[in-house]
Amino acid sequence: MPSTTDRITIVDFGSQYTQLIARKVREQKVYCTIISCRAPFAKIIAGSPAGFILSGGPSSVHDRGAPLIDRRIFEQGVPVLGICYGMQLTAKLLGGTLHRSREREYGKATLRVNAKCKVQNASIFAGVPAESQVWMSHGDSVLKPPKGFVPLASTPQCAVAAMADPVRRIYGLQFHPEVVHTAHGLRIIRNFLSGVCGCRPSWTMGSIIGQSVKTVREQVGDGRVVLGLSGGVDSSVTAMLLHKALGRRVTCIFVDNGLLRLGERAEVERVFQKQFRVPLVTVDAAREFYKKLKGVTDPERKRKIIGREFIEAFARTAKKLGGVGFLAQGTIYPDVIESTSFKGPSATIKSHHNVGGLPEDMRDLALVEPLRELFKDEVRRVGLALGLPRDLVMRHPFPGPGLAVRILGEVTKERCDVLRLVDRIFIDELRAAGWYDRTSQAFAVLLPVRSVGVMGDERTYQNVAALRAVVTSDFMTAEWARLPAALLARVSSRIVNEVKGVNRVVYDVSTKPPATIEWE
Repeated sequence: MPSTTDRITIVDFGSQYTQLIARKVREQKVYCTIISCRAPFAKIIAGSPAGFILSGGPSSVHDRGAPLIDRRIFEQGVPVLGICYGMQLTAKLLGGTLHRSREREYGKATLRVNAKCKVQNASIFAGVPAESQVWMSHGDSVLKPPKGFVPLASTPQCAVAAMADPVRRIYGLQFHPEVVHTAHGLRIIRNFLSGVCGCRPSWTMGSIIGQSVKTVREQVGDGRVVLGLSGGVDSSVTAMLLHKALGRRVTCIFVDNGLLRLGERAEVERVFQKQFRVPLVTVDAAREFYKKLKGVTDPERKRKIIGREFIEAFARTAKKLGGVGFLAQGTIYPDVIESTSFKGPSATIKSHHNVGGLPEDMRDLALVEPLRELFKDEVRRVGLALGLPRDLVMRHPFPGPGLAVRILGEVTKERCDVLRLVDRIFIDELRAAGWYDRTSQAFAVLLPVRSVGVMGDERTYQNVAALRAVVTSDFMTAEWARLPAALLARVSSRIVNEVKGVNRVVYDVSTKPPATIEWE
């Protein structure tokens, strides 16, 4: 973790954009953490950060039970930036006057920076034109800033769209600088970080890797670590960081459950065992998984069975190693945020295997989580810096239960083999056409229906395969990818000609919401 002089604390009031704020801060190579506004005040100010950012939120400051924060946050002697709800709350706590509008101002607006503020508060709006586009999403408005504050900017519907107390270095923005629709939002954030807070751009790949290696060595000492390697981005980067820190004192266990993509086991063994010489134990458990999944069609039951079987296979192998005192996980920062969010721990939507499911004699293993402070894009950059193949690091997300939740209905080896070929053709064609990196997630699904077809002069009654490709920035919402018709035609033709048992291909044009990205 960087020094406190280069760290920002973001206080979350439930905004859908809070993680986006953090990502924008880190894009400026400044380390930041997110903490719920409901956390104890001592925890919020812990570590003496260089500045605070108060996020937006869905509440009105006038609502009964609206989230608050101790006003002592403005007395810490460091800058504070309130965004949307954060600005309104700042005004309320410090004695300003607010207006509750009957209608929300939502969407694009034209921001006009007050001429005087260019001199009084050059740091926050330095390099921002006198007029520019911003993104508004609010109901309450500040009518009169608190004593000591001056209005910095306005929009046609909002007289105080930005305000500041230049002496105490407290700022408020009614608009959202973190979203792409605010034309100069990134510059405003950069101005706050460097010009106001004095943060240095020290959150670099080199510092991240160096600090992670140092932390792991300090935690593990002379001990040994075991890691469940799935071949996904998070576990792969975790494996490389641990190997860099501990060498052969880390052992990876790769469980082949028969639900992997085509050639995935061979690729994992080639990269980690042969290329990087990472101690790797492969467990061939496909037969056991297929046996337990026989006749099961409910997606939640599939997940639980797969999670349980994985844990048993992993635990058996780990015990054989002996002398292991630490268990590594590929936990990343969004996982940490989710478990301590403004809304509290999220309800379980899908079951996943985790440490809690391990046998009692393994639960006392100390956890090692070298990625727990990183966002996914940072994990990918670390992976590339460590020398992992780009195709592995930049691959699309793959569900923990593997192909089992992309096969609707019963999971069998035969159906997995069919889907593996369909999926490979789809991904290969996306790559060849330059569309793989233009989509966020793409995959094939085997449907639990058969359709009539004609091949040659014969009638067929075979499987239907669905293709899914989406574009998203946060995976909370997603648009279906507008793939070229010629590309879809080529993929469909290859599948029905090369994959025995499939005679029809369909393309999913559902958005999220109302659909989810995966089918199960």
